Amino acid sequence: MSSPDPQVRAARNQSTSSARPGARGPVVAVTGAASGIGALLTERLAASDEVRQVVAIDERRGDCAAARWQVLDVRDPAIAEKLRGADVVVHLALDLDLETDAGARTAYNVRGTQTVLTAAAAAGVHRVVLCTSAMVYGALPDNELPLSEDAELRATAEATGVGDLLEIERLARRAPRAHPGLNVTVVRPAVLVGGVDTALTRYFESPRLLVVAGSRPAWQFCHVDDLCSALEYAVLEKADGELAVGCDGWLEQEEVEELSGIRRMELPSTVALGAAARLHRIGLTPSPAGDLAYTMYPWVVSGSRLHDAGWRPKYTNEEVLAELLDEVSGRRTVAGRRLGRKDATAAGAAGATVALLGAAAVVRRARKARRRI
Repeated sequence: MSSPDPQVRAARNQSTSSARPGARGPVVAVTGAASGIGALLTERLAASDEVRQVVAIDERRGDCAAARWQVLDVRDPAIAEKLRGADVVVHLALDLDLETDAGARTAYNVRGTQTVLTAAAAAGVHRVVLCTSAMVYGALPDNELPLSEDAELRATAEATGVGDLLEIERLARRAPRAHPGLNVTVVRPAVLVGGVDTALTRYFESPRLLVVAGSRPAWQFCHVDDLCSALEYAVLEKADGELAVGCDGWLEQEEVEELSGIRRMELPSTVALGAAARLHRIGLTPSPAGDLAYTMYPWVVSGSRLHDAGWRPKYTNEEVLAELLDEVSGRRTVAGRRLGRKDATAAGAAGATVALLGAAAVVRRARKARRRI
């Protein structure tokens, strides 16, 4: 019998060396494993005595030496072969970057999720874990406090990336019908904190906290470590279905202002939303006006299914807010746009909202001037 191809032999050797000798438990594949939440989860699962092996999938190799790496784009149908032998897939290869072109972002997120679900079914994987956000419930004035996991998803596609997440939720519901035997679990974190950059974390980079008159914000955070532990619960089948995750309880806007020491600037909703929409439309800010809703109305989740399974968050809302404030210290953002040092000094003196209104006034004057011409 001839010797195997050197590449095949190397792959076999890597597979053998990365599996924990004598370990029981699932073989888990993680997409987006080289960075962010994917990297944190890969390290966590690779160190777990309840996981036999971790297959790490990304477009580049990451730092976890204990995982078996497969380097490819998740939209590549060849991923089905890379998933053979896996029991569970955690799909974390999502692009929610504020600066990414919206069309390209949606194409990557939706096509990637479709491909992973189809490939997992073809490879005989029995469970796929997806991660979206509690934002899919929508931020609405009549939301219950807190929302149950079974609450209707009433979000619209007007906030950054939420349209993609709603489509991913739709794919998650459809997959078990299209692929009998495939179980899909969806994890929905509250405001994520811990090395992440979102419109909601940038809210705390402003010199003043924009508060829309008549709104009643309620802030609930989720530390990335708690998200990873919730994902591990899903991987090990300790909880399934739709799982909301976050710190226990919530903070009122007044508590946030007291804890942060950042003063508010209150505006009528028509002024705030109108200015935000105009600035985004002409490309001055990355955040659409829809992002403001999540700072106006509650979207707090109960996390009851994880709690019933025995999971508890390690962090409190107060602790996560303190970590967030430490992370963003020294940064200055106006209407979702990061400023350079020179601009930040001016914004600090004027206040974020003043700058937002000033920019909106410039837009109005420019339009009037064009009409006169």
